Amino acid sequence: MEREVEEAVIECLGERATRVVVFAGRDDVKVVGVEALEGLGLEVDPVTRQLRRSESMLALTALDDRP
Repeated sequence: MEREVEEAVIECLGERATRVVVFAGRDDVKVVGVEALEGLGLEVDPVTRQLRRSESMLALTALDDRP
């Protein structure tokens, strides 16, 4: 089955980015792909199963704040 692929603006937990997305069909499971989450600097906490800011992104942000 062929899927429509487009760019979309995604916003989650205060982060916003333009990502390439594949649109689901009517009977498909609703899911946000890992690539989209990584593009927003987010990840799923494996213990709580909640979205959080990626630890690697937090480390990079800390480096940006150096004097």
